[in-house]
Amino acid sequence: MTDFDYLTRRRLLGLAGITLASLSLPRLGFAADAHAGHNVAQEPAGTGEFIRLDAPRKLKLAVNLNAVCLAPVVIAHGQGFFTNHNLDVELVNFGNSTEVLLEAIATGKADAGVGMALRWLKALEQGFDVKLTAGTHGGCLRLLSAVNGGVTKLEDLKGKAIGVTDMASPDRNFFSILLKKHGVDPVRDVEWRLFPADLLGTALERGEVQAVSGSDPFMYRLIKSGVAKELSTNLVEEYANLSCCVVGVTGKLVREEKRVVAALTQAILEAHDYSVQHPEEVAKGFQAHALNTSVEEVQAILHDHTHGHHAVGAALTQEILTYITDLKTVEVISKSTDPLEFAKEITVDVFS
Repeated sequence: MTDFDYLTRRRLLGLAGITLASLSLPRLGFAADAHAGHNVAQEPAGTGEFIRLDAPRKLKLAVNLNAVCLAPVVIAHGQGFFTNHNLDVELVNFGNSTEVLLEAIATGKADAGVGMALRWLKALEQGFDVKLTAGTHGGCLRLLSAVNGGVTKLEDLKGKAIGVTDMASPDRNFFSILLKKHGVDPVRDVEWRLFPADLLGTALERGEVQAVSGSDPFMYRLIKSGVAKELSTNLVEEYANLSCCVVGVTGKLVREEKRVVAALTQAILEAHDYSVQHPEEVAKGFQAHALNTSVEEVQAILHDHTHGHHAVGAALTQEILTYITDLKTVEVISKSTDPLEFAKEITVDVFS
């Protein structure tokens, strides 16, 4: 499939997310709160009526302030999404490992966090007391090959090398799954090589690797620079409508203050819906936190993601089940783990 086909598909999926979100939501009219300055036309699907807490509640939300896909969450504070729900949210910029982040949530050093499901699942298998309350969007991951190289489809990567920044990264996990489905054993047929993110393009140009995988903005920039072409993404085949990023909350907070968790989750999803309708505003607001990016770049990347797609309740459990089942096939999740029981254990419907 050509670059044009894939990029067009990503944009069509993004637009489809907007359309489906608007068609599937049960209520019309603006959020029933006088302070709802962002004018979200309706609450995200599956989250019920607008939730405003009776008393202010302080929370710490761990995020990567430089991750473009989290731009809606980052700007949610300034746009009033949290305060509309009577939430006083402190954003904690978390640059440590996923295990440390999940430990921080599990031990209450942070109340919640947003990150990639395929990064969290192996760590959650170890028993962290963290529950997933929603999938926020899809489309963060890309697999690229050299523009002038001979790799044009996944099957061409058999016996080849792929550059990654981390052996436990979500992109390595996802594209391992996809390669396996296309007859390429990601453990035995492919060599994964480590490079710093800013050297992936150089490694590709020099022929040290035949493909590279990662997330935006690095992957987006490699395509725009003409160095690489898009070979695949996490918006293909049965994964087209799956969330890649999720909201995780300390289990204690879920058990003791479910309505607070519901309000926080709803605010985060509202911010993502807002980004679908107002990507330029989100991109502008993100500039206060972003490094080495531009409004135009952030806006283009947001268009490539499916920020209008959210999974909660049974839909979230099903999406997580899909990932867990697939991760077992590529030897990431333990053989002894029951996918359905694990998916039920780590997801929670805070809106029921």
